[in-house]
Amino acid sequence: QVQLVESGGGLVQPGGSLRLSCAASGSIFNIVSMGWYRQAPGKQRELVAIITSDGSTNYADSVKGRLTISRDNDKNTVYLQMNSLKPEDTAIYYCNLVMVRPGTRYDSWGQGTQVTVSS
Repeated sequence: QVQLVESGGGLVQPGGSLRLSCAASGSIFNIVSMGWYRQAPGKQRELVAIITSDGSTNYADSVKGRLTISRDNDKNTVYLQMNSLKPEDTAIYYCNLVMVRPGTRYDSWGQGTQVTVSS
């Protein structure tokens, strides 16, 4: 079993910054990717950013140039540096970990951390 522990959320003014962290522990093997998703009230969960095992990254168009995903492979930890935050970034942010074994994909999710951007 895998545990994902997120931290770093909070309340910030528009234009401000936050840094989210997600540490994975437990039965970890063959990590394909780690990433961040978010869900705003009344909306579906959406991809924010993802980083693969070889360091490739992908971002939602709405966050490109403002949010940066990075990863510490030794610590099995993924980060999301969030700059120039906007009120529309307000959501619960969830960490995701994808692992694989032949023929099987394993998805694990964190409990979520609230990010609120408001003056």
